[in-house]
Amino acid sequence: MKILTADEMRTTDRVTVDRYGVPSLELMEHAGRAVAHFALREFPHATHITVLCGKGNNGGDGFVAARVLSEAGRKVKVLLLGYPADLKGDAKEMFERMEIAPVLAPDEESLATAQVTDLLEQSELFLDAVVGTGFKPPLKGVALALRNQVNSLAAPVIAIDLPSGWDADSREYLVDGAYRADAVVTFTAPKLAHVCGNLTDSAANPIVVAPIGSPDEAIESGLNLTWAGVSKKITETPRSAESNKGKFGHVLVIGGSYGKAGAPTMASLAALRTGAGLVTAAVAQPILDAVARITPELMTIPLRAGGQGEISSSNLDSDTLKELLEKKTVLAIGPGLGQSPETEAFLLGLLEGTDLPTVIDADALNILAKHPDKLNGRNRLLVLTPHPGEMARLVGISTSEVQANREELARQFATKHHVTLVLKGWRTLIAHPDGSIAINTTGNPGMAKGGSGDILTGIVAAMLAQYPHLAGEAVNAAVYLHGLAADFAVREQDEHTLLATDTIAHLSTAFRFRSEDKDGYVWVQGIPR
Repeated sequence: MKILTADEMRTTDRVTVDRYGVPSLELMEHAGRAVAHFALREFPHATHITVLCGKGNNGGDGFVAARVLSEAGRKVKVLLLGYPADLKGDAKEMFERMEIAPVLAPDEESLATAQVTDLLEQSELFLDAVVGTGFKPPLKGVALALRNQVNSLAAPVIAIDLPSGWDADSREYLVDGAYRADAVVTFTAPKLAHVCGNLTDSAANPIVVAPIGSPDEAIESGLNLTWAGVSKKITETPRSAESNKGKFGHVLVIGGSYGKAGAPTMASLAALRTGAGLVTAAVAQPILDAVARITPELMTIPLRAGGQGEISSSNLDSDTLKELLEKKTVLAIGPGLGQSPETEAFLLGLLEGTDLPTVIDADALNILAKHPDKLNGRNRLLVLTPHPGEMARLVGISTSEVQANREELARQFATKHHVTLVLKGWRTLIAHPDGSIAINTTGNPGMAKGGSGDILTGIVAAMLAQYPHLAGEAVNAAVYLHGLAADFAVREQDEHTLLATDTIAHLSTAFRFRSEDKDGYVWVQGIPR
C-alpha cells in the first residue's frame, strides 16, 4: 500500500474521475458511508451522534455520514461551521440530500449559545468533518474555538480523513492545535500524517483506510514509501500438505555471554515460534545449559569461551566453523554477544567466513560501528536492526540527530552499504538497498523493555529462512508481526507489565489476523475491538 502526499491524493481523485469515469459524488458517497458503517460497527452503543462539518469536501463526507447514520436509527445532529449558502459543488449536493436541519455556528460567538453547548454536551460520539486532507495549519476562528470545546469533552471522536488541524503531509509525531481523535477513517491510501503522526494518542486506537472506488492504477506516489503491513500477506498462503521442516529453513542464532544468556534464548524461541523449520543456538559453553533449557525443540552448539565467559576467537578454526555453518539457511548474530576483543575478533572473522543471509543486532552492531568497512551487503543479504542509539554509533552522530532525520538517514545508509536497515522506534522504518522504505505502524509503549529487540531478531531471521525469495517482504512482515503480537499481548495486560516474552506468546494471533477485514477496512493502526 503506497503512502501519498495531499497533492498525490488530489491527483488520485482527479484521475479516478477523469480517466476511470467514477463520478466525484460517488466517491464522496462511498467515503461518508464508510465512516458511518465504521461508527455503527465500532461504537455500537452511541445513540446521540453529532457530526461537525466544515464548508468543504470534508464537510460533504460528514453530510453523507450523518444521513446514513440517521437512516440507521441514530439520533444525529449536524453542526455546520458556516451557512448553507457557503456550500458549493459536491458538498452542497450532499447537504441537500441529507434532510437534517443543521445547527449553525458561523462564528465563535455562536458556539457559546445554549443550543450549541447543550448539543455538544449531550453527544455520545462526534464525527470530525471540519477540514480534511487539503487543509494547511493552523486552525483559526470558529474551527479553533470548536476544537477547544470538543477536546474538553469525554465523548469519543472519529476523525474523517484526518483529525482537523493536522497537515496531511506532516511527518511530526505531534502537532499543536489539532482536534483529538479516538479513531481515524481515511480513504484510498494513507497519507504521511497517518503513518508518521500520533493522531489518536494511543497505539490501541484505530486508523483505518477505506476503499471508495479508486482503482490501483490511479494511485501513484513519488515518496517511495509503503506501509509495512501489506507484506504480511506472504504468510497468508497455507503451507503445502506435504511440507517438511527442510522447506522452512534452518536459523543459526549466535550470541550470549556470561550473565546474558537470556538474549540468544529469546531470539531463538522467537525464531521457532515464527515458523523456522529448525533453530540452533550457538553460545559460549558457560551459558549453554541455561539456553538449552528454554524448549526441547531448540538445538544448541557449545562454543569455546574466553576468560570472561564470552565467545572466543578460537572458534574461528575450520572445524568449528564447518559445524556452525553447515546446512544453515540464515545467521542471526548479536543478542547478548558482548564487545570484548575476543568477541570482536570472532564476529569479524565469522562475517568474512560466510555469505549466509545475516541479521545483525545489539552488540554486533556496536562492534561493526568501529569497522564500517565490513558493512557491505553487495554480494549477500545483510539486515541490520539498530535502535536510535546504535544507529547513532553506526553513522557517528548523536541520537538526537538520528531522530531528527530518520527517514533520509535510513535511506542513505541502506543504499550506501547495500543493506536492509530496520531503524527501530516510533514508526519503525525498514529501508531497503533500492532506496525504498516501508513504515511500520504496529507496536506500543509496552515494548520499551529489554528483550524486545532480541525477539525481533529471531522473527526477522525466521521469516528470511521461510521466504528467501521474498527477502524484502519478509523483513517488512517480520517487523509488522512483532508489533502486532505486542498489540494483542497488551490487551491482556498493562503497558507497564508487558514483557518481551509475552509478545512471543501472541505471535499465533498476529499470524491469523488479517489487516483488511470483511468490510474492506485496512487497519493501519490498532485492531478491532
